[in-house]
Amino acid sequence: MANQNVDDYLQQGIHGAKEIKPEERKKFLGTIRERVEFVLTQSQVRENKVYQEIQDACKKNNEVHMYLNGHVDYRFLSKYVKLASANNIEYTIVTNKDSNSDLGLVLAFDHAIDKDEIYINEKIKPILTQQKKPEKKGFFSFFKKSKKK
Repeated sequence: MANQNVDDYLQQGIHGAKEIKPEERKKFLGTIRERVEFVLTQSQVRENKVYQEIQDACKKNNEVHMYLNGHVDYRFLSKYVKLASANNIEYTIVTNKDSNSDLGLVLAFDHAIDKDEIYINEKIKPILTQQKKPEKKGFFSFFKKSKKK
């Protein structure tokens, strides 16, 4: 048993500390899924607006931590950095050279909350069904075939 502890200690010295769920941590910018309140994709972070759900979560929870993807240009991240600063929320800009997450922003706690729906979806406006356009009477309407009954 003592040898196993020495071997673990040596392995930790050589390879670094064992990390729980490393793939999940890469995806969620350094945290794990069970701690996440909300996430935004990189394309959502690049939009001009700040999502209302993120603003509300920052105002309501001072214990939340904001993780921002360092692969996204800072001009897009700055609005969220200002939001975090205005609400006294800690934030971290995470740049992982080995992999790039498709997420641009993660709001997470330091403890598990196990929230089911963490992705914020843009409310899609219903596509109007194409209505039949009234026929225009003009020069070319003369050449259309008319249906005779």
